[in-house]
Amino acid sequence: MQMAHINLDDLKPAKINVRKRGGKEVADLVPSIRSLGLIQPLLVRPNCDGYEVVAGQRRYHALRQLAEDGIIDPVPCVVMNSDDDATAVEASLAENVARLPMDEIDQYKAFSALAKQGISVAEIASRFGVTDRLVTQRLAIANLIGPVLTAYRRDEIRREDVRTLTMASKAQQKTWMDLLRSEDQYAPTGRALKHWLFGGATIPVSNALFDVEASGLVVIGDLFGDAKYFSDSAAFWPLQSQAVAEMAERYRAEGWVDVVVHEVGEHWQSWNYADVVKDDGGEVHITIACDGEVACHEGVLDRDTLRKRETAKASGAEEGAVERPELTKAMQRYLDLHRHAAVRYDLLTQPGVALRLAVAQMIAGSDLWSVEAESQKAPSEANAESLAENTAQAAFIAKRAEIAKLLGFEDGEIIVPRKEDWGLARDVHVFFARLVELSDDDVQRILTFVVAETLAAGTAMVEALGVRLGTDMAQHWSPDDTFYDLLRDKPAINAMLKEIGGKAVADGNVTATAKAQKTIIKDYVSGTREGGKTDWHPRYMAFPMMAYTKRGGLTAIENWKAIKKHYV
Repeated sequence: MQMAHINLDDLKPAKINVRKRGGKEVADLVPSIRSLGLIQPLLVRPNCDGYEVVAGQRRYHALRQLAEDGIIDPVPCVVMNSDDDATAVEASLAENVARLPMDEIDQYKAFSALAKQGISVAEIASRFGVTDRLVTQRLAIANLIGPVLTAYRRDEIRREDVRTLTMASKAQQKTWMDLLRSEDQYAPTGRALKHWLFGGATIPVSNALFDVEASGLVVIGDLFGDAKYFSDSAAFWPLQSQAVAEMAERYRAEGWVDVVVHEVGEHWQSWNYADVVKDDGGEVHITIACDGEVACHEGVLDRDTLRKRETAKASGAEEGAVERPELTKAMQRYLDLHRHAAVRYDLLTQPGVALRLAVAQMIAGSDLWSVEAESQKAPSEANAESLAENTAQAAFIAKRAEIAKLLGFEDGEIIVPRKEDWGLARDVHVFFARLVELSDDDVQRILTFVVAETLAAGTAMVEALGVRLGTDMAQHWSPDDTFYDLLRDKPAINAMLKEIGGKAVADGNVTATAKAQKTIIKDYVSGTREGGKTDWHPRYMAFPMMAYTKRGGLTAIENWKAIKKHYV
């Protein structure tokens, strides 16, 4: 045998090739060869018209398909003797047996090796010509312990049960394997396995992080006393949640950048996280199984965040940039509009301040000094309806009617045009003539109104004025359904619960869903639940604004930091 590079047109399939079906089904090979090239050469032998392909028929047809899109370079081939039929059949058989489709475990190992190199799921799927979903499913096998993988490859475990076990903790998998190997016990399968894992019917005492004896909880055990469980799982969870909260606090005290407590039963997708040491920004993720088992994943960071960080670093972006803001853009806009409405109304009572602001804007300009009014455009109907309930907003609209009457406007006539009113024609001499006839006090009122009308929402000037005027949001706004709907950050929600109901309540619900914690906050504020602050207002509505986490990313806070030196 010898190695040679042969033109694709000089090759054709051999009649003795053992693959009689499926040779032209090459959808999985084309993407791989397009991306990586032909890694394994074809096995060929000479015939009267060139060469025939003895082994590698599917690779040959994949190359034919690629040739339709462009010119293919000469193909690497191993050339056999022309008259050796027995050897040719043996080589073809070995080739096709070796290239049978990989099972799930082989696929997992191949995909996992690429994932560890930082290659995304989409890229892996493209290289192998499979779907993103299939790659994700195979990567989930990373959660399986060795005995489960071995039993599966021996056909001792059904495929559907293996997929269910990928969502189990390693301790649960070990227990299940012990049941499977036992001669007198039953290992649940199918739906029973899912119920066994996630039903939460029994909680082993060994999973408790708190002092069981001091807790006073009733414990039950089997006849031999080998296994012990809590008789009341509902009483278990507040104590376990408190212990988890204390564990998270210890991690934070140790200097971890972030400690994330997952909701009970939330599946830990290990393949989505990379190992990152504490000093490089690694986080701690605490997961809680439905049976109370707690696992701490130290020094990890989700791969999307890691890629963004590396991209930012490569582009020269400032190190330590905010990766996930505490508030969504919709929530920040919601807060901007309400805060703007309150500060703008307070400005109406301070003509001296408004006059000075006007002069400053004339000298230095501002976001809206064209002149045009703030449009107060809300991102959703719910935001707009919420803003309409703000008492400062309603009072400002009433003042607008007074100013319009003072200027001699008809009902509904626009005083200060907005961007959408760009086609509105105005004669400056008409307005000047009206103002000449008004007293200084009336002109001062109009000027103050125009300055307030042209104050841009979400800017540093709103923060400066709010601090300067001592604006109290409690006079104009209270938490409403839209506020709660837009509130998404779980650590911030738990911190709010601590503000209202105290540390014990917050820690006791740290593993509860964000929705459940918001319901408790609502109940405290409405007075339905006793023992909390009914007059509570979030830090987001203070002047200057304050956050609940150290992650930052709040526009109003960054605005105040930038200008604070000028006012303090």
